[in-house]
Amino acid sequence: MLTSVTFTPPHDAAAAAGYPFTVPAVRATPSLVFRAPVTFFVGENGSGKSTWLEGIAAAAGLPAVGSDDVAADATLAAARRLARQVKLTWTGARARRGFFLRAEDFFGYTKRLAEMRAGMLEEIAILEADYRRDARSSYALGLAQGPLRASLGDMERRYGVDLDANSHGQSFLRLFQSRLVPAGLYLLDEPEAPLSPQSQLGLMAMIVELVGEGAQFVVATHSPILLAFPGAEIYSFDELPARVVPYDDLEHVRLTRAFLAAPERYLRHLAPPPSHPHQRAEP
Repeated sequence: MLTSVTFTPPHDAAAAAGYPFTVPAVRATPSLVFRAPVTFFVGENGSGKSTWLEGIAAAAGLPAVGSDDVAADATLAAARRLARQVKLTWTGARARRGFFLRAEDFFGYTKRLAEMRAGMLEEIAILEADYRRDARSSYALGLAQGPLRASLGDMERRYGVDLDANSHGQSFLRLFQSRLVPAGLYLLDEPEAPLSPQSQLGLMAMIVELVGEGAQFVVATHSPILLAFPGAEIYSFDELPARVVPYDDLEHVRLTRAFLAAPERYLRHLAPPPSHPHQRAEP
């Protein structure tokens, strides 16, 4: 289990003056301690929660789902700079299983899977057509009905028959479940993005099951539903340094509760939308 992350600023003044070391929550947070199997990072956009999560992913050497490898992804160059300045401490063996997943990468990943499936189907159809034109072309039929069909079947068993036909939430949960293994470390950045409230509860049920098998989760999120996970610790990156905050004290939670209790108090200050210039007046 990952128990702590310790940050040491770069000795080089020019490096220390660059991103991501200029992020207040990075500069002001010497360490993060993980005492629970599920830890949440919460804060406003730009607070530094995703920066920290990406840096941990790079330092841990976890594979990324849906994007280039963490060591090669151009968008994670800052994360790799941060990773060189942090030390990870583990209880027992270092985690070798698990993954890093950003919600923004998920959508591109499912698109690529759907394109791969369509390409396999097209290739199978071409080879089978070749066989129908020339019955002596048994090699084409064997290729179509052998390795290609096997690869297609494996993909469909793991991710579904048609990812485009599923909702984003269904595809996300299927993808997530297909990659889960016991005793892994899972770093998730805003996984609620493609999920309805009901699907968020489904994700929480998966997390409960994996935690029972020795897995650990560190999740950056805005979701009051996910943040309510029983027994989780919550770091607020709106504080400097980042610190553990009770669920009921989170601004996300207080604002959501207040809005749901009386939405009209918040909406009455919004101006009505302007009329469309081509909208015809009522007679």
